[in-house]
Amino acid sequence: MHYKLIHFTEIFSNTMINPKLLNPQSIAVIGSSNDVTKPGGKVLKNLLNSNFKGKIYAVNPKETEVQGIKCFAKVDDLPPTDCAILAVAAKYCPETVEILANNKSTGGFIILSAGFSEESPQGAELEQRIVRTIDAVGGSLIGANCTGFLNTNYCGAFDEPIPPLNPRGVEFITGSGATAVFIKEYGISNGLTFNSVWAVGNSSQTGIEDVLEHLDFTFNPQTSSRVIMLYMETIRKPQKLLQHAASLINKGCRIAAIKSGNSEAGSRAASSHTGAMASSDAAVDALFRKAGIVRCYSREELTTVCSVFMFPELQGKNIAIITHAGGPAVMLTDVLANNGLQVPHIEGAKADELLGKLFAGSSVGNPIDFLATGTAEQLGTIIDYCENEFQNIDAMVVIFGSPGLFANWEVYKVLDEKIKRCKKPIFPVLPSIINVKDEIHDFIFNKKNINFPEECVLGNALAKIMNTPKPQPIAPIQPKINFEKIRDVIAKAQNGYLKNEEISELLAAASIEQKPEKVVKNVDDALDFVRKIGFPVVMKVVGPLHKSDVGGVVLNVKDEQTVCKEFARLMQIPDTYAVEIDKMLFGTELFAGVKREKPFGHQLLFGLGGIFVEVVKDIQSTLAPAGKDEALSLIKKLRGYKIFQGIRGQTPINEQLFAEIITRISALVQAAPEIVEMDLNPLIANSQGIIAVDARIRIEYLSIFL
Repeated sequence: MHYKLIHFTEIFSNTMINPKLLNPQSIAVIGSSNDVTKPGGKVLKNLLNSNFKGKIYAVNPKETEVQGIKCFAKVDDLPPTDCAILAVAAKYCPETVEILANNKSTGGFIILSAGFSEESPQGAELEQRIVRTIDAVGGSLIGANCTGFLNTNYCGAFDEPIPPLNPRGVEFITGSGATAVFIKEYGISNGLTFNSVWAVGNSSQTGIEDVLEHLDFTFNPQTSSRVIMLYMETIRKPQKLLQHAASLINKGCRIAAIKSGNSEAGSRAASSHTGAMASSDAAVDALFRKAGIVRCYSREELTTVCSVFMFPELQGKNIAIITHAGGPAVMLTDVLANNGLQVPHIEGAKADELLGKLFAGSSVGNPIDFLATGTAEQLGTIIDYCENEFQNIDAMVVIFGSPGLFANWEVYKVLDEKIKRCKKPIFPVLPSIINVKDEIHDFIFNKKNINFPEECVLGNALAKIMNTPKPQPIAPIQPKINFEKIRDVIAKAQNGYLKNEEISELLAAASIEQKPEKVVKNVDDALDFVRKIGFPVVMKVVGPLHKSDVGGVVLNVKDEQTVCKEFARLMQIPDTYAVEIDKMLFGTELFAGVKREKPFGHQLLFGLGGIFVEVVKDIQSTLAPAGKDEALSLIKKLRGYKIFQGIRGQTPINEQLFAEIITRISALVQAAPEIVEMDLNPLIANSQGIIAVDARIRIEYLSIFL
């Protein structure tokens, strides 16, 4: 049977966000109200209270004046309007958008209204009609079903709080308006500022990936924000996300994201080992790692990571902890040390010199404890030594609280000055948010600083940032493979698991070494083959999917009598139609596999193999295409990496060759996107080579691939 293959690659849109959405000269609120408990009233109030300098129009057929401005009875009466915010029932939105787009030169649209694709098929039809109208005039839409949009030019959102705005603040893009409220509240309370908030709602036209594309294409190293915060419940265009996130990070931006909905309950069952381990959440991990995005799992973690991003980038892993309270310093030291950062010992002449400037009983070994009686002047001196004298220090964490006995404004003044002057980042941990609330409020909101109220949350954020790799190449160099042979095998194969000979041809075309083997259907052929290759051999059933589960694998067969006995037994196992005989190989068992995961493409998984692959699960993963450097870096992250190095006298594994095999698998699935699952388990590895002992490949023809 033959199948026709139509292979489409994802096409990236170069459509920019319409300037009338970003910097309008006039804005109309359709559905304006004097009732500020309604979205139409609250969005108008927020707009009037924002920095917007242009003209504001209100539309409501029941009013002549709303919140002090003239109100038009219907949209037809409006003058030309750059941007429109809709807070009317969904059924009225398509016609309203058509009038605005076609008659009022409107290019920016924010639809707060619900009742679209999130509610019903009829709502989805209304939504599609709106998008077609806006697309036809080159307009841009935020929503529908969203809380709005705001930037330093205006506030087109109905939710609060309205964050402090700063051109170098956070670009916040979210798929959930309610979650955005909670994230903003937590961030604002600790001093985080924002440049924009894109609550994209249904992402009817403009989604999170499209906003990233816009930020990428318009990035200006002198004026653009360098910190991007994402909250997403679905990833619709992973390749677009990867391309533009990696590009922005390579330009100097830093990105943190929550992707919610990561439970295993959402993973679909699969029949192979790879399918059982692979999941869409594992693919998200691989995507974020490949892009250089710091993945977070809570609002607290997300805002803390982005707050760290607002400081100078860490240039190393050595942290000085400066404190007047021992316990928090010990806890922070544990968090840092357990997650790959270091709190190095400080000693020598300069350390002794610093100690002489502090009260008796202080210590400078790191943590640097200047006691509860320490002064603001001493704090400044300690920071100066860490900045200028201690070369093994890359950053400082200052933990300073208060028992509430007295105010100490001078400490916060010194800390503010040092944060703004020092080249090494200084992260303030000010936990006494009640005892010295006035000093901390002044430090955050008047002095424009960020506070980290919990030292362990900060420590975990620092570690997560430092342990997130830089973006990997989008199009890494791939090894040469026999593309024509691969396509020929795939074209002749049928849906489902490939035959052994087809698998062998594919692996050979990808230059992946295979064990000598033969599939036999009678005992005489079995004996002829073992006489050629010599003992010991392995015998395995052909037919059953999970050979070990049915007793279909016999290892270390050393004589012809056992060959005859086991051949007879194996052929009696249900679904068996032949026996495969292989040369018995010795070495460490590895695993490499593939799972095609919509919409991410091919997920590559690899690590320790054999029957323990599903038990130990010492697996790393990435997305194709994968380069050799990326593969090597992930191999080194395996918990069992010491096995590769030859622990306790064992033969080391050729990790360079293993990385090469991973890239060859990557090239294979690019040449044959029909491969939906693939297991090489085990691969027998030693210092000389790595040989594929057992393999399964399943293909699935589709008219359109990822």
